[in-house]
Amino acid sequence: MIDILVVDDHALIRKGLKQLLEETPNFRIKGEAESGIQAVKMLREQHFDLVLLDISLPDKHGMDVLKQLKSEQPDIKVIVLSMYPEDQYGVRALKAGAVGYINKQSAGEKLVGAIQQVISGKKYISDTLAEQLLSNLIGESHDLLHQSLSNREFQTLCLMASGKSLTEISEIMMLSPKTVSVYRARMLEKMSFKNNAEAVHYAIAHRLVEAKN
Repeated sequence: MIDILVVDDHALIRKGLKQLLEETPNFRIKGEAESGIQAVKMLREQHFDLVLLDISLPDKHGMDVLKQLKSEQPDIKVIVLSMYPEDQYGVRALKAGAVGYINKQSAGEKLVGAIQQVISGKKYISDTLAEQLLSNLIGESHDLLHQSLSNREFQTLCLMASGKSLTEISEIMMLSPKTVSVYRARMLEKMSFKNNAEAVHYAIAHRLVEAKN
C-alpha cells in the first residue's frame, strides 16, 4: 500500500484527489493537510511514502515546505502539484528535491502514472518541463528576467504581485521586514526595475501570480 499525504488548502481539491487516487489499487490517502505547518507536523508523527504538495499555502510557501520536508526526511518523495505552469516553478522544485512537478490542470490524466513512476525510483518530468530543462542545458533558454532570482527573491516578487504588504510578506516568509526589504531591493536591482509597480506589472504579465477562486 502506498500511503500518500495531500497538502492543499482547498478542501474540494483534496477531495477530488482522494477520489481519483483511491480508484487505483494500492494507493491510499492516509492524511490531508491544509497548511505547511500541519504537513510538517504530520510527517513527523506518521509515515508516508509520498507527499502531493501545493505551492500556494496559507502559512508557508510551498517551496519552503518542500525544503523543510527534504531536510528532515531526505528520502521522502514529494510531487509538487500546482496551478502554476511548469515553466514558473518546475525547475526550482526539482532543484529543491521534488521528484516531480504537475500542473493541476493536467493532474487528472497524468497524476496516477506520475506517482507510479516516482514510487519505482524515477523522477516524473512532463514534456513541457523536459523541454525547458534541455533548453537550459544547451543554453537556449529564453533568459527571462525572473530566472536570475534566488528562491527568496522570486517568492518576494510573487507575493508583492499578489497584493501582499511588506508586513504580510515578512509573516508568510517568517522573516523580518528588514530582511524582506533586502530581498526586494536585490530583486529590483537584478531585474533592472525602478520601483515595485514595474515588478508587479512584470509578474502579472508573465503569469507568476496564481489566480485564486
